[in-house]
Amino acid sequence: MATIVPPPSKRQCIAVAEKAREQQDIDSIPDNLGSIRVQFYDQATGQSSGAPVSIPVADATVKNLELLLNTLQRNDSSERIPYRFTYRSDIGQSNLHNTLDISSDLYHSLLKPGLKTTEDSISLQYTPQAVFRVRAVSRCSSSIPGHGEAILATSFSPSSSSRLVTGSGDNTARIFDCDTGTPMYTLKDHTSWVLVVSWSPDDTTIATGSMDNTVRLWDPKTGKALGAPLKGHTKWVNGLAWEPYHLQTLGRPRLASSSKDATVRIWDVVSKQIETVLSGHKGSVSCVRWGGTGRIYTSSQDKTVKVWDATKGTLIHTLSSHAHWVNHLALSTDFVLRTAYHDHTGEIPPTEEGKIAKAKERFEKAATINNQIVERLVTASDDFTIFLWEPSTSTKPLARLMGHQKQVNHVIFSPDGLYIASSGFDNHVKLWNARDGKFITTLRGHVGAVYMSCFSPDSRLLVSGSKDCTLKVWDVRTGKLKEDLPGHKDEVYAVDWSPDGGKVASGGKDKAVRIWRH
Repeated sequence: MATIVPPPSKRQCIAVAEKAREQQDIDSIPDNLGSIRVQFYDQATGQSSGAPVSIPVADATVKNLELLLNTLQRNDSSERIPYRFTYRSDIGQSNLHNTLDISSDLYHSLLKPGLKTTEDSISLQYTPQAVFRVRAVSRCSSSIPGHGEAILATSFSPSSSSRLVTGSGDNTARIFDCDTGTPMYTLKDHTSWVLVVSWSPDDTTIATGSMDNTVRLWDPKTGKALGAPLKGHTKWVNGLAWEPYHLQTLGRPRLASSSKDATVRIWDVVSKQIETVLSGHKGSVSCVRWGGTGRIYTSSQDKTVKVWDATKGTLIHTLSSHAHWVNHLALSTDFVLRTAYHDHTGEIPPTEEGKIAKAKERFEKAATINNQIVERLVTASDDFTIFLWEPSTSTKPLARLMGHQKQVNHVIFSPDGLYIASSGFDNHVKLWNARDGKFITTLRGHVGAVYMSCFSPDSRLLVSGSKDCTLKVWDVRTGKLKEDLPGHKDEVYAVDWSPDGGKVASGGKDKAVRIWRH
């Protein structure tokens, strides 16, 4: 016999109504508070957008502030720019702390907590959000078989969502045409699992790293190997990072590879020779990143993160706050470094100099805060914690991000550099403020370990892949589940959102590549 849930008691009904009434009181803004003076400052340059403006407190919502700022900047209504606002009392100083996001309106953010009064003049910093908007993927457009073992890595081309490369435990990498949902080429020369794949920022070369201790280079247009394998590592290769496009010597791109043999090797891609060996770690190097300011960042199972000078090959800093293996690291500029001169407009400069200039301009725009180039670093560890660093100024972490109940497997910055997402074995994804490391929210919904997550190019959405065989798409602003994407028959190890925002690709233990679109 079915169990019927009893109707709520009178006491429960009263409690629910009371709570709803309190919530309504909280959300409303008193209309008898008069006006408040607000002055806007550009977060990147520190320049003000004009004299202070008097705004009625009742109307000082984020939406109205956005309209006002667009009007002050004389932006046409058809080209209105969305903004994020933050309050900081020490505008003009280099200190980046003690900042507060204005989430809904000035009353609830500043006046009600007593930080400011209507007598004060409020200085607000603004940051433009992506002008384009990415729609949430909601359906699987193709499920492409072909791999003989689990898919361990996946990456879209930096130029479009049409091409994808995957690495697998069947010793091959494959290039797929995502528009037709068909395999294009099988990259066959590795003799063991392909653990990592990476496109060069100019979209002309694919690098693969394998458990056979080698790195191989491939032409994505033909699927042919570019010369012999890069040999030198004595254990498997588990990380790859291309030299940022704006730092490359013309025609001589370089590639860094990290390995279980505790070293990082920098390769001249043209001559296939080792330029430098970065040795100093005492355990497997789990991740490598090549920053836009000429530094290489490495994380290791020896509990440390090291910062290297990419030109001299010398050690600059050792960051040692973690108490266990460091599993992953990410840079606040990862997205612009990955895409170089490719952006949402699709316009590519005709000359090599133009491409370098555009890549440099995009990097500097993404990294500039208060007229300083700031490249931040976030690290995830088996000690259940995450650390936020700014290695150019200090070897001490800016913040310790705690809250995960198990190992943290993966971290990533949003493309606009404002959020951090962390994926853990406790079945949760957590969102953090990338400026001060403050906790924002926990994205709950997965019922198995979350292996990795990836932001949409406009930073408004996040997709996560899990041991529970699903992907989930989250709304970053609200922290709510936007789309549940079942379909995989087993664990989802790898996921990527195309840089143009059009598609999501995923792969895992069921050996099938799935392409998702809206």
